[in-house]
Amino acid sequence: MIDAMDKAAGLSPDDAVFIARRFRPEFVKGAELCRLSVLTPAHGLGLAIALRVALARRIAALNTDHALIAEYDAQLAELEPTGQLLALAQGETDLQGPLATIARHVDLITLTPIKAKASDIARLVEAGLDNPQIVALSELIAFVNFQTRVATGLRLMRSA
Repeated sequence: MIDAMDKAAGLSPDDAVFIARRFRPEFVKGAELCRLSVLTPAHGLGLAIALRVALARRIAALNTDHALIAEYDAQLAELEPTGQLLALAQGETDLQGPLATIARHVDLITLTPIKAKASDIARLVEAGLDNPQIVALSELIAFVNFQTRVATGLRLMRSA
C-alpha cells in the first residue's frame, strides 16, 4: 500500500526505495499514524482540520516542496476553506487576529527555529491558544517539516 510519504516522494511499489522502506514497517506505519494524528485528530482541540491543512500547506511552501504543496492544496480545496485560511496557506502575512500570530510562529519555527524564545509561546497564549493547542500546533509544525525532509531524501535516493 502506498502511504502519504511514498506519494510525496513519488514512489511506486516497484521502486527499490519503496521496497527498502518496508524493511522497517514500523517506521512506515508510525509516520502515517503521526500524519493522521496531526492533520485529522480524533479531538481537534479547537484547531480545525482546515486550519491544520492550511498550515501544512504553508510549511510545505516554506520548504519549497512542490509535491507536498500540490497535495495539501488538493486536501484544502476539499475542505472549502475561508479566504483567511487560503491566505494563510498561500503564505500571506497580512492576516487578522490569532491567524497572524500562528502564521508568524509557523514561519519562525520552520525557517529559523534557533531564534525561537519563550516569548514566542507567550504570544500564542496572548492570541488565545491554550497549552494543548500550542502542543498540537508544535506537533503539526514538527511533522510537516519532518515530512518535507524525508520526502526530499527519498526523492534523492530514488534518483541515485
